[in-house]
Amino acid sequence: MMMSIAEMREFAGFAPCEQRYIKRSLDIGLARCDAFRLWGRSEAENTAIRRQYVAYQDLKVLRAMIPQDGNAPEVEQWLGKLVRLAAFDLEQERIASFAAFRFLYERLLGARVRPWLPAAFCAAAALPSIRPERRKLLLQSLSEAAATAPGWSPREPSFYPEYVEHVEAA
Repeated sequence: MMMSIAEMREFAGFAPCEQRYIKRSLDIGLARCDAFRLWGRSEAENTAIRRQYVAYQDLKVLRAMIPQDGNAPEVEQWLGKLVRLAAFDLEQERIASFAAFRFLYERLLGARVRPWLPAAFCAAAALPSIRPERRKLLLQSLSEAAATAPGWSPREPSFYPEYVEHVEAA
């Protein structure tokens, strides 16, 4: 229960655009609903959702092939796919920090992905497809503690934020 509250607090600390993107991404990546119906407010947004569905097609494969041993061929194939997916998400300019990226990817791929997230984030954030000023902000958001962690929790996330209709206060 305490971890759920900590996860909720962490999510509440993200910018509104990050929260919206994370919820939409979880709906698409975990096939929770029809994202077009729920999130598509314009033709441009429907196009972005369509692109995200295509980009997220590899999620099932990525979940199944998270490296266990860390041998070079296993890591090369897997990390390349993960960096491509991370670059897609960072290029949308809705994720502004490593914390938001980690929050999303722990839920999309599970707790076993944690050791790989700093490397994937750095690689994707450093790509030329990311604007230089954005690249700087993203890379600076990765703390030394996150980059050099000696170990990672195997506990699965328990809080998965969802879309909630706006309700007027009574």
